[in-house]
Amino acid sequence: MLNISISVPEYDRIELRRSKTIQGLGTVAAKVIWEKHEDGPMSKHVWAPEIHFIEGVWYICFAAGTVASPFDHRIYLLENNSENPMEGSWKEMGQIKTNWESFSLDATTFAYNGKRYLLWAQRDPSFYGNSNLYMAEMKNPWTLAGKQVMISKPSFGWEQIRYWVNEGPAVLVRNNMIFITYSASATDHSYCMGLLWAQTDKDLLDPASWKKTESPVFASNEKTGQYGPGHNSFTISEDGKHDVLVYHARNYRKISGDPLYDPNHHTRAQLLLWKQDGFPVFGLPVPDAVK
Repeated sequence: MLNISISVPEYDRIELRRSKTIQGLGTVAAKVIWEKHEDGPMSKHVWAPEIHFIEGVWYICFAAGTVASPFDHRIYLLENNSENPMEGSWKEMGQIKTNWESFSLDATTFAYNGKRYLLWAQRDPSFYGNSNLYMAEMKNPWTLAGKQVMISKPSFGWEQIRYWVNEGPAVLVRNNMIFITYSASATDHSYCMGLLWAQTDKDLLDPASWKKTESPVFASNEKTGQYGPGHNSFTISEDGKHDVLVYHARNYRKISGDPLYDPNHHTRAQLLLWKQDGFPVFGLPVPDAVK
C-alpha cells in the first residue's frame, strides 16, 4: 500500500492519499489530516509534508511559518499510532529543534546501520546564502541526539540562480552507497536537482565523506515541456522490481512575479535507472502525455 502526504495550493493544510498503485494516488480521494493554526507557530505557508513509518508509528514532518513571518519556516512533526494512517488521530509533537533558530524546512529521516538520522535544509546566519543541507543523528523521531553538520552548501553557479539554495533532500541506499538528491536555486525553471553520495562504510556525520556532482542530474527540458523539476522522493514499483523517482515540476516556463507565490507544482513519477558503476540515471523529466 502506498501513501503520499501533500500540501495544497492554499498552503493551509496537509492532505493524505492512500492507494495500492502509484497511478491510483492521482485519483483517490484525499483526506485532510491537519490544518494550520490561526496564529503563532504553524499558522502560515505549510510546506513539504513527508510521511514516514518508524517502529510501528506513522509520522509526518513538515515546515510552516507564522502569520507575522510567513517565510520564517521551522520544522514540525505529527504522530499517528493507528495501523492505517488514514485512520486514528494525528498528534502535534511540536518543533524539531535544530542547533540554532533560523529558517529551516524540508526535513526527511532515514536509518542506517542501527542509527537514525535527520536531514534537512537550513539557513546559517553567519554567512551568505538561503539554505544549506544539514544532518544529525536522532534520539527519537522529534529530537536530535547531538551536533548537526553541514554536508552541502550552494557552491556552483547552477545552485545560486536568484537564490543560493540547497533544499529538498531525499535518501536512497543502493550498491554500497548512500545517495542524497537535493534541489537547488529558485523555484522557477532554474530549479534543478543535484546528487551527493557517500560509501556506506564511511562516517556519515563527517562532511568529508560526502561527494557532490559538479552539474545538475535532473533539470528543466524544453522538449518534454517540464520546468523546475525537484524536491523529489523515492519509492518502489508495485512489483518490487524497480526504483521510482517521484518529484514535482511545472509544465510551463513563464511565471509572473516571485515563483514562491506560484503553487502549481504537479506531482510526477518515472522509473529510475542504474548504470553499471552503481550510480543512478535520472534521464529527462517525462512529458505530460507519458503514462
